[in-house]
Amino acid sequence: MLLKRTFNLFLLFGVFALCRPAQSQQNPASPRINNQQIPGQEDDEARERITRDMAKKANIERQSALKSDTDKLVKLTAELKAYVDKSNENVLSLDVVRKAEEIEKLARSVKEKMKGPN
Repeated sequence: MLLKRTFNLFLLFGVFALCRPAQSQQNPASPRINNQQIPGQEDDEARERITRDMAKKANIERQSALKSDTDKLVKLTAELKAYVDKSNENVLSLDVVRKAEEIEKLARSVKEKMKGPN
């Protein structure tokens, strides 16, 4: 009878010892290395997302400014053509020179905007 109790106690202790490490591995409170993020990684991802959003917004604004400036260029060139058509070979209008300078300045601005922020 004593042998049977000892054997049962030994068996119970063995089962308990075998089950204990398995329980500690499944403890939800223990940190998991695979799912744990590196400190600051969320901040870096947020910064990258904000930077991408800002760059996208800047590109949209730049594209809008380019469209507006090219529309203005078309208008100015039409005005320049009308001034040139009204003048003759002996008369050089001051308005023609001013329009040409305005067009040149705007064209350079459009060229720089097309290059982008680089």
